[in-house]
Amino acid sequence: MRYAILSDIHSNLEALTAVLLRIRQLRTDRMLCLGDVVGYNANPNEVMDILKSEGAVCIKGNHDVVASGEREPDDFSPLAKEAILWTRERLSYDGVEFLKHLPSEMEIEDFFIFHGSIHDTDRYIFDIQDVRDNFSMLDGLPGAPRIGFFGHTHVKTAYSLYRGVIAIEASNHILIWDDKKYLINPGSVGQPRDRDPRASFCIYDTKERTVAFYRVEYDIRACGDKIVKAGLPLRLAERLEEGW
Repeated sequence: MRYAILSDIHSNLEALTAVLLRIRQLRTDRMLCLGDVVGYNANPNEVMDILKSEGAVCIKGNHDVVASGEREPDDFSPLAKEAILWTRERLSYDGVEFLKHLPSEMEIEDFFIFHGSIHDTDRYIFDIQDVRDNFSMLDGLPGAPRIGFFGHTHVKTAYSLYRGVIAIEASNHILIWDDKKYLINPGSVGQPRDRDPRASFCIYDTKERTVAFYRVEYDIRACGDKIVKAGLPLRLAERLEEGW
């Protein structure tokens, strides 16, 4: 099985469209989204419609929780708060229901998908203690999955654990070893934050036992123009150009 794994699309229709074209070229079997379908950009309903039409398996991110009205954006930055309240006002009824009924995390085959940290949608995996904590929680899950795929940071990242030692896997093509565990972030489709503005995703091939990362160029200017036209903060458009 070849899984296309996406995260943090954030209502970016142009980026998602470009990524889907590349995914079709790569001949994948199933699409997974690690949350934050909406927020920041100007096409929330269109992005959700595409994910549904593609049969994507999605979990919810912190922006999805707030957009659907399950929680208020009290801990959001001013930019994120303005964008998510704009999004909430424009979601279709079907869009709200779609977001509300997404699970927070899920086990699939030999791997686990979640948004921020295991059992905590809002917590980031940034430092070594975050990584250790999540490897420990991965061990405690039913079935003890060997790989965890997560999002939230908008940064492509991969960690491995072997005999208690954590390493950063820097390659764009990772071989999955049976005696290691992994935490892998595919990066962000809709708002990358690693100084590379191209949309980011990965493919997990369960037969070949590999994870491969991909970057795709898209029409950033068109997406930014929509942000401005919608009355969203100009800074959101500028961040897309900067990859930050």
